[in-house]
Amino acid sequence: MIVARGLVQTFTTKRGRTRAEVRAVDGVDLDVREGEVVGFLGPNGAGKTTTLRMLTTLLRPTAGTARVAGFDVATQSQDVRRSIGYVSQAGGTYSMARAGDEVVDHGMLYGLSRTEATSRGRALFEQLDLPGLWQRTPKQMSGGQKRRLDIVMGLVHDPALIFLDEPTTGLDPQARANLWDHISRLRSERGATVFLTTHYLDEADALADRIMIIDRGRIVASDTAENLKAAVSGDLVTLEVADPERLADAATALATIAGSVEVEGRLVSGRVARAGRAVPGLVRELDRTGIALDAIEVHRPTLDDVFLTLTGRSLRDAAETGPQTGPDPGPDPGPGGPPAASGPHATTDLQGAER
Repeated sequence: MIVARGLVQTFTTKRGRTRAEVRAVDGVDLDVREGEVVGFLGPNGAGKTTTLRMLTTLLRPTAGTARVAGFDVATQSQDVRRSIGYVSQAGGTYSMARAGDEVVDHGMLYGLSRTEATSRGRALFEQLDLPGLWQRTPKQMSGGQKRRLDIVMGLVHDPALIFLDEPTTGLDPQARANLWDHISRLRSERGATVFLTTHYLDEADALADRIMIIDRGRIVASDTAENLKAAVSGDLVTLEVADPERLADAATALATIAGSVEVEGRLVSGRVARAGRAVPGLVRELDRTGIALDAIEVHRPTLDDVFLTLTGRSLRDAAETGPQTGPDPGPDPGPGGPPAASGPHATTDLQGAER
């Protein structure tokens, strides 16, 4: 469904009289099979949204090639747009329009009849837990309801490939969990291919068949979550030692099964391969030598551990520090690109129509 080779996107930044070229995306290769849910994971500014905008024809690649749903994004942009659904991070609904009218208009822009667009729209409202909201405007909806309405807009024409850009940003935990369930059903019930960008570790872990990690504009890993975590060297074992004077002894004991050991306060920690098998023997040895513990914890590797192993920094910390690759100036109309948006109904996210 998606084949990209050597995708590059550069922007020019200006500070005073100084101009600098920034590579927001720096040679991305990716493949997405039909029916996959792929999580595109990385911190803010890593190049996720810029890559997605190139794949959805909102930005013309500076270099490289990409085929989406069998069509070239540079030379067959209209065919790409007819074949995909796109839910942008900002959303694409007009706050003053009634939800049902927006959905029907959107479907008709894809060539559906009013009757067909209405039928599909009402069915999606039921599937996505929006009953009774057909006549309501987005400004009267909760954040979770508006995001589900955005997804209805992206699905009304029944695309085989759906792009979701940070679909749960800003939602409360309950609304996020509810939307996760709906995203999972896109593949299980509709057979859709889903390309999902996110910087939430738990979201990628829960939803994606396969995860691609992007950092500073480059893909640094692509595999299942389990395989990525298995590549991290062992489970994290942490001992809370009751007597601070026995910290060194506890560290020595843990070092017999861990590659390296760290001591912080009364905590001794290290990564242990197959900790479930090794820890019982460690506990027996600690008991034999009279080293008392207040607690012992074993944590399986997380996607943040994967990111730390690959890049030397935590994904959470990277997300908090903000963009690493420079500004994204928004859609580039370019040859074959969307026209500039204007007026109260204007939108610069695609969602299948140039409005």
